[in-house]
Amino acid sequence: MFVGKSTTQQRRLRRQPRLRRMENSSILSMPRLEIPHTARRRRRRNRVLVRMPTEALKRLILTSRWISLFLLALSVGALVMIGMDESFYLTTIPVEGVASIPPEEIVNASGLGGAHIFAVNPGDAAEQIAAIPGVISATVTLQWPNSAHISIGEDTPIAVWEQGNDQYWINSEGQLVPARIDVPGLLHIRSEVEARSQPSAAKLAATENEVEDAEGEEVVESAPAVYVPPDVLEGALELRRLRPNIEALSYSPSGGLSYQDGRGWRVYFGSGADMGQKLVIYESIVEHLLERGVAPVYISVSNQEKPFYRAQGS
Repeated sequence: MFVGKSTTQQRRLRRQPRLRRMENSSILSMPRLEIPHTARRRRRRNRVLVRMPTEALKRLILTSRWISLFLLALSVGALVMIGMDESFYLTTIPVEGVASIPPEEIVNASGLGGAHIFAVNPGDAAEQIAAIPGVISATVTLQWPNSAHISIGEDTPIAVWEQGNDQYWINSEGQLVPARIDVPGLLHIRSEVEARSQPSAAKLAATENEVEDAEGEEVVESAPAVYVPPDVLEGALELRRLRPNIEALSYSPSGGLSYQDGRGWRVYFGSGADMGQKLVIYESIVEHLLERGVAPVYISVSNQEKPFYRAQGS
């Protein structure tokens, strides 16, 4: 009897039970995980080793000493850059208020030409300009980044003093200033005093002259004050006012002011403010001499109480 095959087939045909999904609403509690103490210490040690160089570097860099050093280096670098930059050197220096003094002389005396704007002291420059003869005031104003403005006040001349080949301006106080240009219309007073008794033009132009002594050492010699006596200047200006046709007068200590009359003789007026009365006396003497036919060589009314004349041939 053969039964093995059918039994095997029956086993294969048996249906398997259907799988079902099991749902469970309960939550399983998981055990709490803790880091071992040895692992904590090792982790803390590793963390300190990693952060230690950064914190030390911060503490080193952010100290006040390093900050000051950085600011100092920054300032030095800025100064070097400004000092080497040509745009900070004075190249534009206009001069205002000049009429007779050349602007180049003003700029040279100030010392501003080509100077760095941070190395200039406007007060010192103004003092150097004011020391120029003929300048009564000076103002220096710096303008960023490379210009300076100079404003001066000149002393207006009222007459010209001639000494030999030199000419000087006479200001309102009677002081002599070296003449730089020819100003038309001014009264000329020619000095008949010998040149050796008067200081030179170089002494008039400078307040102090440097000379060398016998041993070659430099010494400073103060230039004496040079001026026209007030009575001489007053008399000359009054004569010019009374006789506008007078363009030049002569001066000597003995005879005072004089001029050459167009009729052929010299007349001496002395000095002082009484030129109006002296002119009246002079014209009376001239009229008297012409009526007599006397040709004078000179007439003096320096002392109006004792006038005199000298005739030709006497």
